[in-house]
Amino acid sequence: MEQRRLGRTGLSVSVLGYGCGAIGGLMVKGTAAEQDRAIGRALDHGITYFDTAAVYGDGASERNLGRALRGLSARPVVGTKVRVFAPQRGDIAGRITTSLEESLRRLGMESVDIFQLHNPITLAGQEPAFTPAQILEEAVPALERARAAGKFRFFGITGLGDAEALRQVLDAGGFATAQIPYNLLNPSGIAPARPDVPDLGGIIRHAVAQDVGVMAIRILAGGALSGTEARSPLGVAKVEPIASGASYAADVAAAQRFRPLVEAGHAADLVELALRFVIGAKEIATNIIGTSSLEELDHAVAAVAKGPLPAGLIAD
Repeated sequence: MEQRRLGRTGLSVSVLGYGCGAIGGLMVKGTAAEQDRAIGRALDHGITYFDTAAVYGDGASERNLGRALRGLSARPVVGTKVRVFAPQRGDIAGRITTSLEESLRRLGMESVDIFQLHNPITLAGQEPAFTPAQILEEAVPALERARAAGKFRFFGITGLGDAEALRQVLDAGGFATAQIPYNLLNPSGIAPARPDVPDLGGIIRHAVAQDVGVMAIRILAGGALSGTEARSPLGVAKVEPIASGASYAADVAAAQRFRPLVEAGHAADLVELALRFVIGAKEIATNIIGTSSLEELDHAVAAVAKGPLPAGLIAD
C-alpha cells in the first residue's frame, strides 16, 4: 500500500488508515478474535496508521487495539485523542494529563506517536468547543509538558469549528497533525454543505501550507456513501452528520447522485468510488476508515489498490 509523509512529523503512514471508532464498531463491540484478526489483516495489507480515542466505547477501543497489537508483536504508528467534557472545562490541562495517562494504560504503551485534541475550536468557544486562546494558553503548555516527558511524539487537533479559529491555532506552529472531514459529498472540498460547516477545503490547504500532516476523516460520511441507511449491529445506531448534510438520510440521498458513475463502470460500487476519490488528494497523508467486518476492510483495501479516479471524473 502507498505510504505518504505525514507533514512535518516525518512519519510515513499508509494512504488508508484504520479507524477503531464506534461508527464501524468492530474494535468496540466485536469479539476479541474478530478484532485480533482485523488488526492482523490490516497490517498484512500494509496499513501502518491506527486511530483510536478515549471516548470510543468508553476506552474499549484503546484496550482492544492495545491487546491486538501486543499479541501480534506489532508497533505501527498509533494515534489517540482526548475529549474535554463540560465538567472539566475549568481544568483543561488536568484533563489532558489524566486522559493521556488513562489512554496509555489502556493501550498498554509507554507512549503513542500522535495525541490529538478531540474538541472543536471556534471563536466563541461555546461548549463543546474551545477558543483559540484556550487552546494555545491552556492546552498547548500541557501538551508540551507531556511530550517533553516522552508520553507522545507529536500532538494535533480535530479540524472542526470556525475556519478562522482553526487557522489561528494552526499558525501557532505547535500542532503537527489535523484530522479534517473530506469526502465525495462535497467534491471540491471548498463549498460547505451547510452554513455552520467551515471551509474545510481551505483548512486543508492552510494546514498543508504549514506542513501539518492532514488525516481525512468521515471519508464515507459515516457510512452514508455506501448508499444505504442500513447499519451494522456493531456500529452506532444513529450517525450524526459531520461536515456534510442535514441528516444521515440526506447524506444517503446525496450519495445516490453518483450511482451513474458506478453504472458506467468507473467503480464497482459507491464505496469504491468514494475511496478512490479521497486518495486522489495527494496533500492528504492518510484517509481513515472504520469497519464492522473483515470483508469491509478487504473491500476498502482492494478499492484503494485500484488507485485514484481518473482526473476530471468528479466535477467540482
